[in-house]
Amino acid sequence: MRDAAQSGHPEPQTPAEHLPVLYAQVMDGLRVIEDGRYLDGTFGRGGHARGVLQRLGPGGRLLLMDKDPEAIAEAQRSFGGDARVSLRRGSFATLGDWGQARGLDGVLFDLGVSSPQLDVAQRGFSFAKDGPLDMRMDPESGQSAAQWLASAGETEIADVLWHYGEERHSRRIARAIVARRVEQPLQRTGQLAELIASVMPRGKPGSDKSRIHPATRSFQAIRIHINRELADLEAGLDAALEALKAGGRLAVISFHSLEDRIVKQFMARHAKAPPTNRRLPPTEAFVPVLATLGGAIRADADELAANPRARSAVLRVAEKLAAAEPRA
Repeated sequence: MRDAAQSGHPEPQTPAEHLPVLYAQVMDGLRVIEDGRYLDGTFGRGGHARGVLQRLGPGGRLLLMDKDPEAIAEAQRSFGGDARVSLRRGSFATLGDWGQARGLDGVLFDLGVSSPQLDVAQRGFSFAKDGPLDMRMDPESGQSAAQWLASAGETEIADVLWHYGEERHSRRIARAIVARRVEQPLQRTGQLAELIASVMPRGKPGSDKSRIHPATRSFQAIRIHINRELADLEAGLDAALEALKAGGRLAVISFHSLEDRIVKQFMARHAKAPPTNRRLPPTEAFVPVLATLGGAIRADADELAANPRARSAVLRVAEKLAAAEPRA
């Protein structure tokens, strides 16, 4: 076992536009060993995967997943000739179906939308870049955002904006969307962003509301809904725990409170006994299967200066325990 400072490997050479978030902290958390088996369930453009591979010896294995076909194409170009690497296109929620994903020493999930997805207008993720209103991480599967907004009921749209975006004006926005589509279906990100901005109350100059685009929460909510991100996260965490060997590490980077809450509660549920009620009969003894390693890990000032997108990133790490004695 050796840490990054002792590995003798250079830092990963990634495209200039893509800075892997919390890179050093992820490498420390995964604690990569030369002959280990690791899975990156969200390859993106491979910033973290490159770091893991540079620490693996000839006997190590790196499994890469992503539901985005462009990400898998990039993985094939970058690592297709390396016998230590295996690729699978699909959501990490299905990693339990991959026969190679067994006895893993580490699993990484870097959640949310990747920088390349945000930066390419044609993918339809960004309100700042006009493009087709798509938002699918896998553009060959499921409904696009435009298709969903053209058919969903007003109550359903409002519920999505509220639950996944915590948008306080969800009903007002949903009502405006339904009214607009009677005249003209929303097909472009710019159309949706302008519509949302037109019905939102104005923030006072210098306030947080005036600095944050009024469509931010709504775009987040629609993207999460279209891609089933929270449901996939819950399934993926269960599958990762099953796939890890004793001593294996689970590292998850979240970018908003809904994701982080799911990750935090999952790790706590498997690490700590639930509170007991003295008035009720005792239940089965609790057997911990995870040990959380510290709390929320965030980017330091140097990383934030180089990569402002890291400001909302939160990393949590846990280790799977060997068979333990039950405890109350």
